[in-house]
Amino acid sequence: MKATTGDGTAALDKALDVLDAIGAAPQGLSQTDLSARLAVPRTTLYRLLATLVARGLIRRDPQRRVYCLGFKCFELARKAHANPDLVAAASLELRALRDLTGETAYLAVLDGLEVLSLERADGAHSERSQSAVGQRKPLHCTSQGKAILSALDDATRDALVRELPLTAVTPRSLTDRRRLQAELRITAARGWSVDDEEIVPAVRCVGAPIVDASGKVRGAISVAGPAFRMTLARIEGLGPEVAEAARRIGAQLGAAPAPGMPSEATPVDGPWAFKGAFPRWSAQRQCLYWADTLAPTVRVFDAAGDRELVTLDAPLTGLALWQDGLLAACADGWWQIDSLDGAAPRVGPLQPWPGARPVALCNGSAGDLWMCVPSSDPGLGPRWQVGRFTPGGAFEVAWHTGEPLEALAWDLRGAWLYGVASGSGSILMMGAGHSALRRLATVPKGSGRLSGVAVDAQGGVWAALQDGWGVVRFSPDGALDRVIGLPVPAPTDIAVGGADRGTLFITSARHSVSIDSLGNAPLSGRLFTAKLDQNGMIPASKGHSLRLKKV
Repeated sequence: MKATTGDGTAALDKALDVLDAIGAAPQGLSQTDLSARLAVPRTTLYRLLATLVARGLIRRDPQRRVYCLGFKCFELARKAHANPDLVAAASLELRALRDLTGETAYLAVLDGLEVLSLERADGAHSERSQSAVGQRKPLHCTSQGKAILSALDDATRDALVRELPLTAVTPRSLTDRRRLQAELRITAARGWSVDDEEIVPAVRCVGAPIVDASGKVRGAISVAGPAFRMTLARIEGLGPEVAEAARRIGAQLGAAPAPGMPSEATPVDGPWAFKGAFPRWSAQRQCLYWADTLAPTVRVFDAAGDRELVTLDAPLTGLALWQDGLLAACADGWWQIDSLDGAAPRVGPLQPWPGARPVALCNGSAGDLWMCVPSSDPGLGPRWQVGRFTPGGAFEVAWHTGEPLEALAWDLRGAWLYGVASGSGSILMMGAGHSALRRLATVPKGSGRLSGVAVDAQGGVWAALQDGWGVVRFSPDGALDRVIGLPVPAPTDIAVGGADRGTLFITSARHSVSIDSLGNAPLSGRLFTAKLDQNGMIPASKGHSLRLKKV
């Protein structure tokens, strides 16, 4: 039976009083406590509590017999501010500022003629600034408000300043519009603002505006503390640190994403593949060869478009440039494909592997062929060997690894060979002339399964993330510096090529994508291209963010 609270606004007012009282008591309040605090008759209070419980705004703890705020309040609070991306982007920087200074760091946004506090990271001291999340403050006497005003365009700022009441909250509050405008111009020039005991006596604060990639002012961050610790000299030193933290937050925030295909990755016209893989760029012929491993066919993409080159008799397990043609691998051996410049490429007879079947193939910087194969020495246990496949069919071992490397790629200088171990989510490095292996980076399983590897002209290492809807780039020191979102869940392999090695080629799979997912990813199985800038990077403003960690 639905509880009722009575008619008129008086009942609503009493219900809100109940919510305020419970919200101000972190440990909760009993019905007796509430009745005493609010001077509400017990029968009326019972009906109010029953209604609020039924609506999820409060909940009763049966063990302690007290009432606490319900989860519906948190839902409403989350919906009330439309900045979840801002809070997420700022949280790490707030904690870093807290750790750097020992003082409390805040995040706030503009709300009318006030700033609204969205998040805080409490300082380490017992005596510290303690403004509550959700609290509203005037614009003219807070570092956050002045930071936001300073970053607005002139017309918007002037219109807001004209409307501000400029109330003297403390004796140090600015109440003259000309002085406020002058301070805002100084703030805009240096990049950070100061609240010099203007809203709370004996408390100082330094703030900076958050401006996103599209130039929109999204809010401000600040650091506040007692004036005896936050001296003006200390604020002079902290100002640039706060401004830099605000800049990093803004760099994570782009304009609202446009619907449809991300502009940095473009599907190539042509039929989809069941499982596209093994993109190989030929600088000699200025074209890309790639395979549909399950069809099985070898395809070519050049200025004339994407088309089928040859059809083979068994599922493909590898593809590489070989002498003046291609080497196409399967479980039982390999075919040599040549006469690529003619109308009808010639496929040689199937040649058996001289030893174990390779699990990965790639070309060296000199055009030679490198492989990862299972070890033939039973005394070594479950190990794999990486080495060079010679024209005579011999295999020269260079490295041993405890896990299979399912994709290989050399850098342009021939100094480092990179291998992807999808089982552990690792990218390994093998230095020419050195037997030891190094781990470049590790991707957590929740981000997708590593598949394919390529190295750009600047030494950045790219890899695809199957079931991760994207590709990633690691700098030569292993730092994750780019994540590119794709409209398909299963990118399978990656290559760098094109004029001046300025294009990224990405293959994808269709056969492993569920029917439900295909509805949201109809481009699955297509070949994609993306342009790289002079640093080997997709322009940062067009990326898609995923959370990965470097080990």
